Amino acid sequence: MLGTHDLWAFLLASVLLWITPGPDNMYILARSIAQGRRAGIVSALGIGSGVLVHTLAAALGLSAVLAASSWAFLAVKVAGAAYLIYLGVAALRRPVAPLVAPTLEIASGWRVYRQGVLSNILNPKVAVFFLAFLPQFVDPGTGWGPLPFLVLGGLFVIGGTLWCVLFALGAATATSTLRRSPRLLVWLERLSGCVYIALGLNLLRSRPHSA
Repeated sequence: MLGTHDLWAFLLASVLLWITPGPDNMYILARSIAQGRRAGIVSALGIGSGVLVHTLAAALGLSAVLAASSWAFLAVKVAGAAYLIYLGVAALRRPVAPLVAPTLEIASGWRVYRQGVLSNILNPKVAVFFLAFLPQFVDPGTGWGPLPFLVLGGLFVIGGTLWCVLFALGAATATSTLRRSPRLLVWLERLSGCVYIALGLNLLRSRPHSA
């Protein structure tokens, strides 16, 4: 579809990555606890806007690499595979710490949104992750340019933002559940590690196509 393939695998991997606790979830959680659901939702929209910026940058950059050379695109894939496998191994080896949301000062809605955008945009790991994650679901031989990257990135942003909004709405409940269930945190961390490794191996098995 529009130069993409294995869309079901992309959506499944995306869901697993959305629900794994990370810095973005912790920011939303902290805002929800400090200022209520409205601030939590605004922070979720800020995070989603930041991810959208990374999506646009990755789409333009990856499509430019693909236009230059299919072998250069393959080199990006291999580098991305190594990075994803590294993330997976690190997640499997990392001890799971108790879930503690940071303490944040009360802020206006615009400031909450702006902080959410900046916290995501200024995280280089997010940019690198998108460069590693998107190429494996794009067929470089279709000649669609940046469109397939934008389609995949758009789906990731929409779904991820919806998840973050739901997380903000149920932040108090979600927090108490996770704190009472350390085993759940362990399983989520291990599951995310397996997903990263699987994505990396999927990249390594890909082959270059003529553009």
